[in-house]
Amino acid sequence: MADQNVPPRRPRDDRGWDGRQHPTSDSYGDPTASASYGYDSPHPYQGGYPVQGDPREQYGDGYAHAGQPAPAPRGPQWVGPEGLGRPAPARPAGAGLPTLDDDDEPGRKVGRRKAMVALGGTAAVVAGGAALAMTPQFRSLFGDEAAASDATGNTVTDGTAARPSGQQPSTVRTYTEQNESYMGSRAGEALKKNAPAGGRTFSGPAAAAAETKVTVKTVLAKDPILHLARRATFGATPAVVADIKNQGIDAWIRGQLDPDKIEPSKAELKLAELPTQTLSVEQLRTQRDKLNEQGAQPEREVVDATLARQIWSKRQLFEVMVDFWNDFLHVAADFDGGEVYRTSFDKDVVRKHALGSYPEMLVAANKHPALLIYLNQKDSRKDAINENLARENLELYSVGVDGGYKEGDVRQAAMLQTGRGVDDKGQYVLRVNQHYMGKVKILGFTHANTFGIKDVNNPTAKEIAAVDAAIDKYITYIALHPSTAKYVAQSLATRFVSDTPPKSLVDRLAKTYSSNNGMIKPVLMTLFSSSEFWAAVGQKVRRPMEYLVATYRTLGVSPEASAKNDNGDNKRTPFARGLRQIHDKLRELGQYPMGQPTPDGYPDVYVAWTSAGTMVNGWNEAGEIVAGYRTVFTYTAPEKLVAKPPATAGAYVDALSMRLVNQKLSTREKNLILGVAGVPATAKVDATFNGAITAVARAILASPQHHLR
Repeated sequence: MADQNVPPRRPRDDRGWDGRQHPTSDSYGDPTASASYGYDSPHPYQGGYPVQGDPREQYGDGYAHAGQPAPAPRGPQWVGPEGLGRPAPARPAGAGLPTLDDDDEPGRKVGRRKAMVALGGTAAVVAGGAALAMTPQFRSLFGDEAAASDATGNTVTDGTAARPSGQQPSTVRTYTEQNESYMGSRAGEALKKNAPAGGRTFSGPAAAAAETKVTVKTVLAKDPILHLARRATFGATPAVVADIKNQGIDAWIRGQLDPDKIEPSKAELKLAELPTQTLSVEQLRTQRDKLNEQGAQPEREVVDATLARQIWSKRQLFEVMVDFWNDFLHVAADFDGGEVYRTSFDKDVVRKHALGSYPEMLVAANKHPALLIYLNQKDSRKDAINENLARENLELYSVGVDGGYKEGDVRQAAMLQTGRGVDDKGQYVLRVNQHYMGKVKILGFTHANTFGIKDVNNPTAKEIAAVDAAIDKYITYIALHPSTAKYVAQSLATRFVSDTPPKSLVDRLAKTYSSNNGMIKPVLMTLFSSSEFWAAVGQKVRRPMEYLVATYRTLGVSPEASAKNDNGDNKRTPFARGLRQIHDKLRELGQYPMGQPTPDGYPDVYVAWTSAGTMVNGWNEAGEIVAGYRTVFTYTAPEKLVAKPPATAGAYVDALSMRLVNQKLSTREKNLILGVAGVPATAKVDATFNGAITAVARAILASPQHHLR
C-alpha cells in the first residue's frame, strides 16, 4: 500500500521556540537586542521541522517549533534615531515631544495622555463606536477612567464551538483560521454587524464607485477617491490623490495593474545601495565570507528593500499585492537559508507573479530552494518522506483547511513530491532515484506516477522532465481547485474590503478566479468593480507595519539624507541605515515584511493587533518622524506641512488635518487635539503652533482617520 512509506506519528514534544539574538555589524543596535543573521551562524529554522511525522502532532498549535525564533515582541521598548537599542540624542530643554507616558502637566484641561488615548481608542471605530483598542490594559494607561467598554473579549459568535471562531488564535493552524478565530470575539461580532451585507458587480470601478452608497458607520470621509487611495496603496499622499483625480478611477487602476510601465521612484533607484539585492544565489554563496566581513545581511536587506518600495514606489498596488502574497504564500526571511535564497524567492516567485497567474506562482515556489529548504522538502525521499511542504501546499497555499482534503491526501501528495531538492550549487534539482513511483490520488487528482525509467540512477533529461511535469500537474491542479478559488477570494476580500467580507463578493471573486484559470488581474478588476468594495469605507484598520509606512508616506519623508546627517558608518549609506532603522522599529512592533516565523503569515484582521503597547509605541514613533530626528532621511519641518498656516488654533488644526488625513476631524477630536496643545480654538498661533506643532501633528496621526484605511 502507498501509505506504508509514510513514517508513523511522533508523540507530542513540548519544546518551545529556540529563539536567539543576532549581533549586527552595522551599528543599528545593541548586539544583544538586534535581530539579523550572519552567514556562519546557526539559523532558527535548522531542524525546525522534524524529518518524520506530522508537525501539528508535535506541538498541538499547528507548527513544529524546535529551533525556530520566537515572534518579535509586541510590547514597547525604545528604538532611538540610531536604531534598535541605541539612545536618542540629547535635545534642548523644552524641545521635543513628551512621551505618552509622561505625567499630565498641572493645570492642563485635557492631559496629553488622556487625550491621545481618547483619540487612539476610537481608532477602530469600524463598528460605529466599538472602541476595539480599549482593552483593560489600554485603559490602564490613564488610570481607572474607562473611555469605552471592553469590546475584545472572546466569545463564540457562530454557535459552533468547534469552529475557529470558538477557539483561541494560538490553537488554530492557518492564515484564514487565524482571522476567523480573532473575529469570534465580541469586537469581531460588532464588526460583522457594521459590514456591508451584499452587492453587485458593475461595468467598471468608476461606475461601481458612482453607483454605490456608503451606509456603514465610519468616521472617514465617504470619498471614493480617498477610499481607493487608502486601500490600493500603503497610504494616501497628495500626489496619489491628485493622480487619481487627474486620470480618473478606471485609468488609474489600469495603470497600477501594469506596473512595468510605471517609472521607478528615486528611492527604488537608490536600492542599488543595498549591495546584496543585485546578487544572484550563486554570488551570495561564493561571496559569503566577503559579505560577512562587510556586515551585509541579505535576508535583512530584502526586508529593507521591501519597506523602501512600500513607502516610496509609485507601483503601489503591485507592492500591496506583493505584501498580500508574502502572507498567503509565506516564506519567512529569517530561516536557515534565507540569507542565500530569500532575495531570489522575492524576485523570481512573488514579484514575478504577483499580478499574474497564481498557479504559475505556486509551481515556481515548489521548485524554489527557499521553499524547499524552509519546509524541509529537500530532505524528503521515497524511503523517508517528509510531509511538511505537501501539507502546507494543501492547507496554506491552495485549498485551505476546509478545502476537502484528508490525511490520506497529504500523504499521497508527500509521496508524489519526493525527490525534489537542492543541489550542491544551490539550484533546484529533481533526484529521480529518490522519487516514489506508484499510483497516487489526491483530492480527485490521479496519476500513474510510473514512467518506465530503465535506470533511475542515470535518468535521461526527458525522463527527469516527465517526473517533474507530473508533480507540476498536481500543483497546478490544486491551485485551480474550486476550494482554492474560494480561499484566494476570501483572503483578497479580507485584505481589500473588510475583516468580514460579504459572501456575495467572495463568491464572485472565486468565480472570476476559476473562469480565468487563476489569473489575478481579472480577480482584482472584479473586486474594484464591486459595490462591496466601495461600500466598505473605514472597514479596515492599519496593522502596525501599515500604520508606520502610511505615516512616512503622508509626512512626505524623502529618501535623501538631510544636511544634518552624520553617517557614522563607513560601511553603509544613510539610506541603507535609515531603512534598517525602520526595519528594527517594525520588528519591535511585531510586524515587518516576511517576518512571521511560521508558514501561516500574519493575521489580516484588526482584532489580532489590539495591543496597547504597540499602539502607543507607534504614536511615539510618529512623533519622532514628525520631528525629523532621524537625519538619514529628509523631512518636511512640521511648521511647513501647511503652506500658509492659519492664524488661529482651530483653523490650523483643520488645515493640518486636511494635509495629513485628507479630511477635517470631528468637533470632539478637534477639541482633544487643542487640549494637547493647551489652547482654545480662537487662540492666535504662529506657524509652530506656539511651539506645539509636533505634538499637534502627532495627535492627528493618532486619530482614527489615520489608523483606518
